[in-house]
Amino acid sequence: MNFEGRTVLVTGGTRGIGHAIVRAFAGAGARVAFTYRSSAAAAAALEEEWGAAVRSFQGDGAEMVAATAAVDGVLRAWERLDILVNNAGITRDNLLLRMSESDWDTVLAANLRSMFNFSKAACRTMMRQRSGRIINVSSIVGISGNAGQANYAASKAGVFGFTKSLAKELGARKITVNAVAPGYVVTDMTRALPDKVRSDLVRRIPLRREATPDEIAQPVLFLASEAAAYITGHTLVVDGGMAM
Repeated sequence: MNFEGRTVLVTGGTRGIGHAIVRAFAGAGARVAFTYRSSAAAAAALEEEWGAAVRSFQGDGAEMVAATAAVDGVLRAWERLDILVNNAGITRDNLLLRMSESDWDTVLAANLRSMFNFSKAACRTMMRQRSGRIINVSSIVGISGNAGQANYAASKAGVFGFTKSLAKELGARKITVNAVAPGYVVTDMTRALPDKVRSDLVRRIPLRREATPDEIAQPVLFLASEAAAYITGHTLVVDGGMAM
């Protein structure tokens, strides 16, 4: 897949899946901007590695001002925005009876409101261009649920409805909107799980292993490519068969 001449914005681009997505698009020839909240050293390393092809924007995507500023920054730098990947997300796990209102609100803001903010800021430009791709990163937890993750599961389930609705709104302007739902991926978040929990999860996967972040990045690139021009409103599950 060749993305030369394309401009991409990835939210949450310094770690895990987001980091892999930034590198994959840059490696495929795209100009890539990404956002981050606190990982300044990782952001600087990406910019140093890829030079002028990669730019970073710091801010909290749950704030509309920050999302709009990032999109405006991309347009000032490269004059167009072809692909938006809403990847930023967090967890604040606990059983519902022990979950604070703050943990609920923080997760919903980071995982859902940021997607709304960036999509709203980006789609104006894409509508004027009469072209664009929006890919939202969800999770199989949004399909199957998971004990101790009511807030995270609710936010990721919300991604599916948002994706379908926006696909219907923007299809006439030649903008596709799709989602990717990863399963168990080796990231900083999953490395923090106890060994027994991790091994139990792997046993539930027919392929008997975790995914790497690169194995999630490639389906994202596919949905952003011309090969997926007639796919919209779809959720691509990438979980090694875990949710079957």
